[in-house]
Amino acid sequence: MLKSDMPAEIEHLFSKQFQYRKTSEWRLPSASDVFSSEHEELSNFISLKDSLNKTKNLLSDKKLDDWHRHTAFTNIAGRVVPEVRRSANAELCTQAWCKFHEIVWKYPLLPDNALWNRELNTIHLCEAPGAFISSLNHYLKTQDVFCDWNWVANTLNPYHEANDGLVMIADDRLIANTLPWWYFGPDNTGDLMTIKYLDGLQQFISNMSVVHLVTADGSFDCQGDPGEQESLVSPLHYCEVVTCLLTLGKGGSFVLKMFTLFQHSSINLMYLLNCCFNEVHIIKPGTSKAGNSEVYVVCLDYFGKEVIQDIQPKLIHNFGTGIAKKSLFSQRCLPESFLLCHLECCTFFNKHQTETILENLHLFSDMGEEQKKKLNTLRNVAVTYYRQMCDLRRIERKHWLVKNPRAGCSLNPSWMGIRNRRTDTYNERKQLEALTWTEKVAQGFFNPWLKDHVQSNRSVGSFLEYPYCDLNPDNWCFLQGNPLPRIKSSPFCENELLKALNETIAEFFKGTVTNILALPPCSSCCVLDIEYFASVVLSMMDGDQHIFICGAHSLYTFLNERQRSCSFLEMPMSHENISLLHDGEPVYEQQLITLVVCALQKLKKGFTST
Repeated sequence: MLKSDMPAEIEHLFSKQFQYRKTSEWRLPSASDVFSSEHEELSNFISLKDSLNKTKNLLSDKKLDDWHRHTAFTNIAGRVVPEVRRSANAELCTQAWCKFHEIVWKYPLLPDNALWNRELNTIHLCEAPGAFISSLNHYLKTQDVFCDWNWVANTLNPYHEANDGLVMIADDRLIANTLPWWYFGPDNTGDLMTIKYLDGLQQFISNMSVVHLVTADGSFDCQGDPGEQESLVSPLHYCEVVTCLLTLGKGGSFVLKMFTLFQHSSINLMYLLNCCFNEVHIIKPGTSKAGNSEVYVVCLDYFGKEVIQDIQPKLIHNFGTGIAKKSLFSQRCLPESFLLCHLECCTFFNKHQTETILENLHLFSDMGEEQKKKLNTLRNVAVTYYRQMCDLRRIERKHWLVKNPRAGCSLNPSWMGIRNRRTDTYNERKQLEALTWTEKVAQGFFNPWLKDHVQSNRSVGSFLEYPYCDLNPDNWCFLQGNPLPRIKSSPFCENELLKALNETIAEFFKGTVTNILALPPCSSCCVLDIEYFASVVLSMMDGDQHIFICGAHSLYTFLNERQRSCSFLEMPMSHENISLLHDGEPVYEQQLITLVVCALQKLKKGFTST
């Protein structure tokens, strides 16, 4: 597509970029000036924040599902992802995949020394489900970049059930098939906001001669307080930046997702990055939804760890949530030229976002057929432009990271990507959040998730199986980590239902709820089909096997009536300490083991057990 033929809307969409113009006075302050002052916001930037939040507040009465459906249609780049997935055979192709591909094409992320030496080492923080990695792999394979590529990735561990499912991305399609390349830290949670994780990561990558690229795509759901997204995510951004500065090699590149850059925490981080890298750019990829605050900071040519040597102890000391206590730099440490440049940057992206929100609002109430036709045309043009801009080529499956995925190794796909299903307006959500638990139940706060609670195929998928031939204890390894205070995520339960159950249990202990066990059964819950379970159990048996049945007395009765050799293991369950972790409590486990051992001793000679 010739530039003269390009519609202005397309050029506008793919040209949201800004570069900081550095001067010699942009230098890191002395260690004594680091984390030595209280937080102090800058009025010019807070005015921009207030202005943007005023525009965002116009959306407070819009229902989430209606608004998302509308903005999905008005998103000019909305057809890029499915077209790239289809035409380029892109692995794990998501919006993040397309955003990274756009960035890697617009900026020289891969240092020359990596290309010359044909060795590329990369670290990917907050990476789940893995789209940046698969996008980089596609780029390397289709652009004939011949190198020995080694990568390490991090994310909140989807297999650690203490991680909040409403914050964590549970999609493990790539993780499950590339697990040795993922580092979840000494506590096995994947939480990078701890010194233990930082130390462990440095040890984990010690075999890499030098790290050439670090990416950080961290965020979490801020729908409960969208106006404060920047401050809520700032501790995570700080930890991502410090992790990069302590692991990246000299001359390396860094890609960091951020949002608005109005508050002192973001301003200080941007100054830190400008003092550590030769070039710092901000880009809003065309494939990023134009109405949100998401931007990517692209840092090129790292000066090396020596540049932060003096302030490194303080950076590490305040790692984690420590940045919330003091300001990284005081206002007097920031040159006026930097503040003016940063204000120009913030004004630029604020203007684009505000215009998009207002345009979407206008079209929400008044979109004629001509406007729909124009949007459809622009969406098609955006696909063509994106493919040409990124020189997008098809990749064969043999070049994917996961060529032959192992069947059944991933989490329940029905829960993937589900973080928040609420469809009401922001105002309605805030009103509901102010209610007590009892009031929430009475007013239907939990109804959106309960509606999906009916299982159409009863009992199907209720068995966990593993091939006996692979059960070799010599091949097992033990992982140590933080004990589970409570279960916040599970591959067997939708996140919001699990959250509701935890809240119900908490209310029970506070006395708000009467005896849970005395409540009538839920009419929507699946009633176990004993005949189905029995048929599956019997199909797994081979020859004279004895069946131990724990807890399911109806199944025991069913099999016993049919003269199958079985024993029923019954143990008292305390109703005083209701917990999702009951089966992991030491007392319970000791009781269960004792019962099993006693049952085994009663087995007749020659019998085996199932």
